[in-house]
Amino acid sequence: MKILLHTCCAPCSIFPIQILKKENMDIMGYFFKSNIHPYTECMKRLETLEAYAKTIRLKLLVEEEYNLEGFIQDVVFRESDRCRLCYHTRLKSTAILAKKGKFDCFSTTLLYSKFQNHELIKTIGENTGRSVGIDFFYQDFRTGWKQGVEESKQMGMYRQQYCGCIYSEKDRYYKSKKESIKPVKNPNMYT
Repeated sequence: MKILLHTCCAPCSIFPIQILKKENMDIMGYFFKSNIHPYTECMKRLETLEAYAKTIRLKLLVEEEYNLEGFIQDVVFRESDRCRLCYHTRLKSTAILAKKGKFDCFSTTLLYSKFQNHELIKTIGENTGRSVGIDFFYQDFRTGWKQGVEESKQMGMYRQQYCGCIYSEKDRYYKSKKESIKPVKNPNMYT
């Protein structure tokens, strides 16, 4: 079976690709980049994925444009629902390419991460597949989470510290002033 696999990054690709190869799938990867910010982070992830793809002889399609503005416009005023919008955008793009490329199905390495909303990804993938006219291949790849992490470390891969968008980077690194100010135990000690 010929499958187009949305690949969010090299570390998250290791285990799903191993499993799909064991199932005799003919795999091609697809890297969607407009949701990854800043651009330098996107390029680090892409370079790591391209190097990994070369070592395992994985054919890889890469989104031509870097449509940061389009991604931000889709999310603005809906930031609390940004993950659903992002999943949909990436899976729809993958499904359309899979249909055009005469693949049997499509899937995503997002199903590997324990940090993603697994059920939402599955639902969006299945609904998108139906609307585009191509099957969504579902498999819970989270069972290989630790294995994939260890293998990526052994290979010396660049391992990102946040999902991808600028909002997830803020969630990961920014502490508000309220969070960083510790309450004073004795408020009169300075008077």
